Amino acid sequence: MGLWRSAIGLQDDRWMPLPRERRDGEDRGMGVRRVVPDLASASLEAAKGFYGEVLGLRPVMDHGWIVTLADPERPGAQVSLMTHDATAAVIPDASIEVDDVDACHAAAVRVGAEIVHPLTEEPWGVRRFFVRDPDGHVINVLSHPSRAAG
Repeated sequence: MGLWRSAIGLQDDRWMPLPRERRDGEDRGMGVRRVVPDLASASLEAAKGFYGEVLGLRPVMDHGWIVTLADPERPGAQVSLMTHDATAAVIPDASIEVDDVDACHAAAVRVGAEIVHPLTEEPWGVRRFFVRDPDGHVINVLSHPSRAAG
C-alpha cells in the first residue's frame, strides 16, 4: 500500500477513517471545523442575488474579491464566491478550516502532496496553504490563529 493511500485511510480500495489519535499515541491535531465550497464568479453581485433569492443565503464576509454567504438560521451552511484569490494564483475548489494548519501542512508534505500555495499568514487574519488532492482539486486549508488561541 502506498504512503498516500495509507495516509488517507485507504486499504484495498475501501475507505477506513483514521482515528484522530494515531496508534502510536500521537494526536494528529487535524480536527476539521468547517468545509466551504469555493465557486468562481464573474459577478459577485449577480451571484449574491441568485443565492440570496433562491436559497436565502446572506453575506457574512465580503472582501471585494471573495464573498461568503451563509444561512441565517444555520450559519455553518456556507458557500464562498470568488472572482480571484488575493494572494494565490488559483481559486480553490473548497476551503477547509482546521484546528492546526501547521500539522495539516506537515502531513501534506510528508505524504508528498503538491503544495499549490505555500503556508502563509494572510493580512485578513488566516494562516493557510493550498494543496492538490489526488483527483486534482485544490483545497484551501486554513486556521484562524485567534480562534486556535481561544
